[in-house]
Amino acid sequence: MAAAAGSAATLYACGITPYDATHIGHAATYIAWDLLVRAWRDAGHQVTYVQNVTDVDDPLLERAARDGEDWRELAAREIARFRGDMEALRVLPPTYYVGAVEALPVIERLNALLAGHGALYDLEGDTYFTRSADPSFGAVSGLDAATMIELSAERGGDPGRPGKKDPLDPLVWLAPRPGEPSWPSGFGPGRPGWHVECAAIATEYLGVTFDVQAGGTDLIFPHHEMSASHARVALGDRARPGEPVFARRYVHAGMVRFGGEKMSKSLGNLVFVSTLLADGVDPMAIRLATLAHHYRQDWDWTEAGLAAAQARLDRWRAAWAAASRPPSQPFPPTSSALSASSASLAPSGPPVPSGQSVLTAVRDRLADDLDAPGALAVIDTWADGAGSVPGPSDAALVGDTIDALLGVRL
Repeated sequence: MAAAAGSAATLYACGITPYDATHIGHAATYIAWDLLVRAWRDAGHQVTYVQNVTDVDDPLLERAARDGEDWRELAAREIARFRGDMEALRVLPPTYYVGAVEALPVIERLNALLAGHGALYDLEGDTYFTRSADPSFGAVSGLDAATMIELSAERGGDPGRPGKKDPLDPLVWLAPRPGEPSWPSGFGPGRPGWHVECAAIATEYLGVTFDVQAGGTDLIFPHHEMSASHARVALGDRARPGEPVFARRYVHAGMVRFGGEKMSKSLGNLVFVSTLLADGVDPMAIRLATLAHHYRQDWDWTEAGLAAAQARLDRWRAAWAAASRPPSQPFPPTSSALSASSASLAPSGPPVPSGQSVLTAVRDRLADDLDAPGALAVIDTWADGAGSVPGPSDAALVGDTIDALLGVRL
């Protein structure tokens, strides 16, 4: 995920569908990408970070209908909650935060390019992408067709729909359904498919080729596979020689479990950031609880894990406060015996790493595939001895490192 110092660094992260936001799974994922953005900026890169929000889609409309609420009001409320939660967790905002409704003209342009390459077909008013138009289909996930079909059925696809040329062909434009919103387009009135939304937004704001596509492991297939396939077919003739179309690299965050099961809307076992904050939990403890796990790792959210994060935060804050105090002015010794006695009372403990060594070590850990647990261990080592030898200038550098690179406010 590195780039030459001073060069541009580009990131596209798949955003939320705005209902049931923001749960700890969301928080862990976006904190991970926040670490990447912070590391890139620290390395001198000019970062462009784009995140979408799928503010019209089946799950949102279904939730609004269930609750008897206007889907636009539901989306606006959940987006505002998500942004507030991200701010509390000190997640830096993306350069561009783009909604699907806002991006409808961009999506239609990409669909027109797909149509121009003969990659779309009509099925009862709906418009599908034919995956056979992309010889590289499957390159992102590396899955066999049977597994793809199974996952497509589980994750919002319709592989069993009669009349499709291939079970894996995804929708790019959905004709109007009774009681659902629609917009005019060259493909008739309707609304966009999910995969083409991200393909269009990513390439519109970041170009045909960008550095990193990020999301949860549950997005590898079908979402990232389909988005990349759309881009390859629509924009393959625009890539520079030797460069891939779409992302140079993909990064995927593990799933967060609760009670031993994946935290998900369908299971109803979500832990919400807003609820934790309302209960008085320090947002920095929430952030540290997620950083204690490598972003690729599946892990369990527990009360014990949150308590450990709060204890770590308290220890860091106490060490930083102690290390920031100016040393007391010593009285001049009056005798050799007093000097010996004073020496015996001198603070003892592990050697305190210098601020510069802490900064270097944290940078090294983040450069190693965003090794957040390793970076936290560096600060733990510093905190273990920081109170014994006050050093205001080093404490300031360590505090800045914790703040700027880990996003934790002491």
